[in-house]
Amino acid sequence: MKHVRITSRLVALMVVTLVGAGACAFDPQAGGGGGGGAAPAGAAEQTTGASGTSGPDQRGRPTPTASTPKPTRSATPKPTASVTPKPTRSATPKPTTSTVAPVAGCPQGEHQRAVETYLARLGGFGSVTVDGRQSAADCAAIKKFQRRYGIRPVEGRAGPTTHDVAQRLATTDPARCKTGKGTTFCVDLTRQTVWAVRDGKVIMAPTVTRTGMSGYRTPAGTYTVNYRNPKEWSDPYEVWLPYWQHFTQGMGFHETTTYLHEKSIGSHGCVNLLHADAVRMWELGKVGTRVVLIGRRPGT
Repeated sequence: MKHVRITSRLVALMVVTLVGAGACAFDPQAGGGGGGGAAPAGAAEQTTGASGTSGPDQRGRPTPTASTPKPTRSATPKPTASVTPKPTRSATPKPTTSTVAPVAGCPQGEHQRAVETYLARLGGFGSVTVDGRQSAADCAAIKKFQRRYGIRPVEGRAGPTTHDVAQRLATTDPARCKTGKGTTFCVDLTRQTVWAVRDGKVIMAPTVTRTGMSGYRTPAGTYTVNYRNPKEWSDPYEVWLPYWQHFTQGMGFHETTTYLHEKSIGSHGCVNLLHADAVRMWELGKVGTRVVLIGRRPGT
């Protein structure tokens, strides 16, 4: 009986041994020490990946967790329509008198700024803008100046003759003529201008003249009107001399019979005058009126 019990115990022990060995066989991928024996606590969880710690057999596979939230779509803000302001039209300033184009029929001359400067200095010819650009007002002033001093054509253009006359008049200094009491006729031979003074006051503003040409120089000096005739006949030149006022050697004041601004011809020593100026000097003068001539005409 004892023998049977011993045999039964041996068989049971062998079964238990065989079942334990199968459970603890060496897994070459487990990375163990190469020996058998019971698996440590938690070994089964590591091989199945049930724990949060990656085991050596996972070979990089991701570990899904129930707590990983699903990616949510971020709300992309809708583009807002930017309001682009409409361009505003800037107000274009209206051209002023100095920027407007020359008026029709009134060309601009090569001496525009200089003539404007001289006319502004002289005064009495209207509004002038000194900017070197023709305007309606400038044109009107230049035309008035040209009519006053017998410049042809009267077109408002600041050409050489207009410039020459304006410059001579604007630079004439009446104080250079030494006068005394009574009336004195003054002649600036250098600038070819003439004016009248009475008791130290200018009673006729400087105006243009033309004196003796080359070979017939009008001499500077102080003289006296000694003979007058409203209409004198010239002998030997055989021409009438309106408003004649003689002062020396057959020379005197009179209205010109040719274009005064033709400098190449000049006179034979007389002081040529425009009609209006000859009349005015006739009215102011008399026998005994003092005559003072200063300077010298260029080229004589």
